[in-house]
Amino acid sequence: MIDREQVRKVAHLARLDMNPEEEEQLTTQLGSILEYFEQLSELDVSDVEPTTRAIDVSNVTRPDEMEAYPNREAILTGAPDREEDFFKVPQILSAE
Repeated sequence: MIDREQVRKVAHLARLDMNPEEEEQLTTQLGSILEYFEQLSELDVSDVEPTTRAIDVSNVTRPDEMEAYPNREAILTGAPDREEDFFKVPQILSAE
């Protein structure tokens, strides 16, 4: 299914330095993973409703509320360019 040369290519693209033993181990592991996906692709899922999660979860983050930052000067100090109390950026749209 996947051979050692393909593992070397992926390792090269990912900038991974692997020795021959690691290449062999990864070839075996990736082969097993791909075989499992082949088994999954054989399942009939035509009656299964699409979902994004296996379990129901709710958003536990706080509501997004706009509020003034207490130290405006600290933010503007890091700006590459500023004009009074605002960030200054290059114009990207013409007047036309």
